[in-house]
This record gives sequence, C-alpha cells and structure tokens, in this order.
Amino acid sequence: MTPARSRRLRVFITGASSGLGAALAREYAARGAVLGLLGRRSDALHALPFSAGHHIYTVDVTDHAALAAAAADFIAREGGADIVIASAGVSAGTLTERPGDLSQFAEIFAINVTATVATFAPFIETMKQDTGPRRLVAIGSVAGIRGMKGAGAYCASKSAVHTYAESLRLELQPHGIRVVTIAPGYIDTPMTRQNRFPMPFLMPVDRFAAAAARAIDAGTSYRVIPWPMGVVAKVLRLLPNVLFDALFAHAPTKSGKVAP
Repeated sequence: MTPARSRRLRVFITGASSGLGAALAREYAARGAVLGLLGRRSDALHALPFSAGHHIYTVDVTDHAALAAAAADFIAREGGADIVIASAGVSAGTLTERPGDLSQFAEIFAINVTATVATFAPFIETMKQDTGPRRLVAIGSVAGIRGMKGAGAYCASKSAVHTYAESLRLELQPHGIRVVTIAPGYIDTPMTRQNRFPMPFLMPVDRFAAAAARAIDAGTSYRVIPWPMGVVAKVLRLLPNVLFDALFAHAPTKSGKVAP
C-alpha cells in the first residue's frame, strides 16, 4: 500500500451535505485532502463549492449495505482512508409518554449510533494494514454528558456514541489506529438554529471545524469544543443528582421535529 506521506490526505465524511460535516469537509478541502463526501441529498453535496474533484456518495447512513459500498468504492479509488469522520446526526425533542415518539427514538439511535458503527466498520481492516495518520472520528455532543428534559433520545444516543468510541479506542489501540471523540457544544448550524433557548458559548461552525481538525491531527481521545463548554460539562457531570434535578427540572425542551 502507498505510504501515507507520499500522497494527499484521504478523508471520508458522512453527513457532509450540511452543518458540522460540511464545515469539516471545507476544512480538509482547504488543506488539500481528497474527500469522500457522503450524505442523503445529492443536490446539496454537488452544491458544495469545493465538491469538484472529490468523491460524492448519495447515501442514507441507515442503509448499511449502501454505506459499505460507498466505503469500498472510496478505498478502491484511493487505496484506503486516513481519516473517517462519522458526522451524520439528527436531533429532536422526545417524550417517552408521547404517542409516536418511540419511532423518533429508533430513528435517532439508528442515525446517531448504529450508523457510526456502520461508517467505521468497512475501513478498519484496511487501516490496520496502512501507515500514516489513521483516525476514526466519532461526533458526539455535550448533550451526551447528562440527560436533559425532553431530549432523552438525543442525549442517550450521544452518550452511547461516547461509550462506543471509548470501547473502539481500546480495541484498535494495538494497531495504531486512533479513535477520536469530538463533543461539540453549541455550534451555529441548522440543527441548533431550531433551539428555543439560550445557547452559551455559541461557536461559528468554521471555527469549530478548525479546532476539531487540530484535535484529530493530535489524535486526542476526547475533546469538547468550544473548551468553555468542556468546563461546564465537567461541572454538570460532578453535580449530585438532587442538585442537578433542581437546576434543570424546568429547563426548556427541544422541538419535537427530527432535524439534521
């Protein structure tokens, strides 16, 4: 296999048509990487100003066979991938008691959790045989630190992403493959613009992408972006339940509509 440093960086990104995925794609395109851009909307992927010369895959990440085929095509064309970023994700307000929300739970977990596994799986064997910067990047969220009222599905799914990535990190450590978990706070994307509550430390999406790329370069195991939200997250994690419950019992809730 071609040594990693003799060619362009190869980056495969799901959820690349908008939000965090598109911003990360812009960041790596600016670095001269060759990209695999995967998303559900062909028009949005082809409308990306940097899409020319890269590989476009119009795929729903819950279609595991199509996702595996896209990964296989990228590997065949580029000889492998140096960085794989599972950025596809959705959010919605959910209530366990509400009729119809069980399907929302299932959809959120299918996209946020199971699709992350399905994104990484096709690349691992090739990465084991490759050299250079080998990174599997899971996009979690500070929402995965503690459960919030009306966001059970989203919070639980992102908590699952964090724990899954931690397990995978230990599995792949002997092979020199770094598993990086990025936990965004409030980033200015179409998803967060639907929130009906104050968003502390709201960060422009391109600044997020640059900070995330630095963490990925370093092979950092876990990074909250922006960093002040990391401090808040640690404090929340340490709060006794009785105090946490008192502080957040009346917090506003997310919209009930699934949003990418």
